[in-house]
Amino acid sequence: MNKPLHTIFGALLTVLTMSFSTTAFTQTAAAFPSKPLKIVVPFGAGGIADLTARTVGTKMAEILGQPVVIENKPGAGGIAAGDLVAKSDPDGTTMLLMSNGTAVTASLFKSLPYDTAKDFATVSTLGFFDIALVTKADSPYKTMTELLAFAKANPGKLNIGTINIGSTQNLAAELFKSTADINAQIVPFNGTPAVITALRGGQIDAAVEILGPVKTQIDAKAINALAVFGLKRSVSLPNVPTARESGLSNMNAASWNALAVSAKTPKDIIAKLHDAAEKALASPDVKKRLADLGVEAGASSPEVLGELLKAEIKRWGDVIARANIPKQ
Repeated sequence: MNKPLHTIFGALLTVLTMSFSTTAFTQTAAAFPSKPLKIVVPFGAGGIADLTARTVGTKMAEILGQPVVIENKPGAGGIAAGDLVAKSDPDGTTMLLMSNGTAVTASLFKSLPYDTAKDFATVSTLGFFDIALVTKADSPYKTMTELLAFAKANPGKLNIGTINIGSTQNLAAELFKSTADINAQIVPFNGTPAVITALRGGQIDAAVEILGPVKTQIDAKAINALAVFGLKRSVSLPNVPTARESGLSNMNAASWNALAVSAKTPKDIIAKLHDAAEKALASPDVKKRLADLGVEAGASSPEVLGELLKAEIKRWGDVIARANIPKQ
């Protein structure tokens, strides 16, 4: 039996449409990027994350042959920046500067306008930076062991300063407190300068802060670094032990930055972005610039970054739950 003409025409139109779409998609992917790109940074200009994005973005622009513009979009938990990228055209030209803060936000807020685990396609890590436990220069606690001995002997009397509740530094302090099994007070401030002022003035006994912003104070011997919280010693402070070396075998907290795009971005475009990021991070001038910021340059595969994000969401979610931090 002959098929009706409209059925045959419809089938033919479907085949032609699929063929055209495939050809157009291939041409688009092959020509990528054909227009400027941007990295949306969920922090203000001038901070470590912003400077990292600008350093890597400038080198990626050279590699890709298109400008890479930095768009600063600060806001609570990086939600505005994340939402912009999650809902952007999936053509690879709009990237998100992801961080461990992205993972924190997934557990800190009651609801988000996007799904952190599903609405982004990971590209590559960019760098890792240490979190340090510091005291004032004339503190009686010269090592982390001495600080913990005081805390255990005087429950509730040790005061540890951090920036605002829910920040990476604040949660790292909570993790330190629970890992060390001490009764200490975590005191939040509205920024790093306020934390350092309180520390040097004796209003708090210790502070937990990202190493970069306090490195000059450490170099000037205005404050002391007792330990770093990562798995290995800081390249910029090789004589400062890790918390693990100082007795806390389960302590591990470090900050990181990475790139991600909208989840529906084609894999071959993601591969091109990853290749550009990897080449940029291998560049000696980029490595040096990031090292000067206290950042250890390091690329990863999209898959490894995806696993890191999942693990960080769970880890910081557990810290938030143990600390009874109310969801915002």
